[in-house]
Amino acid sequence: MKLSDILALLFLAALWGGSFLFMRIAAPVLGPVWLIEFRVLLAGLLLLPVLVHLGLWQLMRRNLMPLLLVGCLNSALPFLLLAFASVSLPAGLTSILNGTAPLFGTVVASLWLHEKLTPTRMVGFGLGFMGVVMLVGWTTIETTPRILLAMGAALMAALMYAIAAPYIKQNLGHVPSLVATTGSQLGAALVLIPALPFTVPQQVPSTGIILSVLALAGISTALAYILFFRLIQNIGSTKALTVTYLIPIFAMVWGAIILQETITLSMVCGCGLILLGTAIANDLLTFSNK
Repeated sequence: MKLSDILALLFLAALWGGSFLFMRIAAPVLGPVWLIEFRVLLAGLLLLPVLVHLGLWQLMRRNLMPLLLVGCLNSALPFLLLAFASVSLPAGLTSILNGTAPLFGTVVASLWLHEKLTPTRMVGFGLGFMGVVMLVGWTTIETTPRILLAMGAALMAALMYAIAAPYIKQNLGHVPSLVATTGSQLGAALVLIPALPFTVPQQVPSTGIILSVLALAGISTALAYILFFRLIQNIGSTKALTVTYLIPIFAMVWGAIILQETITLSMVCGCGLILLGTAIANDLLTFSNK
C-alpha cells in the first residue's frame, strides 16, 4: 500500500472520529432521522455544484440505481443506526462498536469477492479488535434494554458498512469518487424523506447544534466520503474498512480536546494494539512508496 493511501486512511479516520462527537451533541435534540437527513442532504448539496461544473452530471444519472442503493446501505441506514445509538451511548463507545466493521468486512469479502483470508490478516484483525475492546476505558456499563438496543444498532451499522463496501467496489469502482459521494448522499436524503413528518424535533436547535450539523455534513460526510470511495478504488474494500479501527482513537482525542474527556491508560494501550493490528492487516510493515 502506498504512503499516500496510508496518510489518506489516517486523515479519513480523523474526520470520521469527529462525526461521533457531532452526532452525540446533535442527536438528542434533533433526533436521529432529522439529524441524518440534514447530514446527507447538506453534504450532497455542497458537492452538487462542483459535480455539475466538472461535467459529471450525466455520469451520475447513468448510475442512479447503484448510487441509490449505496446511499441506502452505506449512508441512510448506518447513519440512522449510529445516530440512534448516539442518543444513549457515549461517542467513544459508539465509535468502538463501529470498529467491528472490518471483522464483518472480512467475512463479507471472503464470501462475496473471494478475497483470501490469510493467517496474517486474521492476526491483524484480531489484534485490532482486542485494541477496540481495550479502548472502552471503563469497567461497567449498565445494560438496560435501551442500552442493549443502542449497542445492537451500532453493530448493525457496522454490518451495513461491510456489505456496502464490496458492492461499491463491484458496481461503482469505475465512477469518480465525487460522483459516488454526491449521488449516494442525495440518494440517502431521498430515502429518509418519508420518515420526516413522523419525527419532527421538539426543540429549537442552538447555535452549537447547528454548527455540529454543518461540520457533520461538510467535513465528516462530504469530504470524508470522497476519500473513502477513492480508498476503496485504490486499496480494495477490506483494507479501506480498517479505517474503522482507527476511528475510536481520534474519537477519544477529539473528546479530550473538545469535551475535556480523560484519556486513560487503557486508551493508550488500546490505541497501540489498534495501530499494530491495522498495520499487519494492511501489510503496512512492508509497504512500498511506488
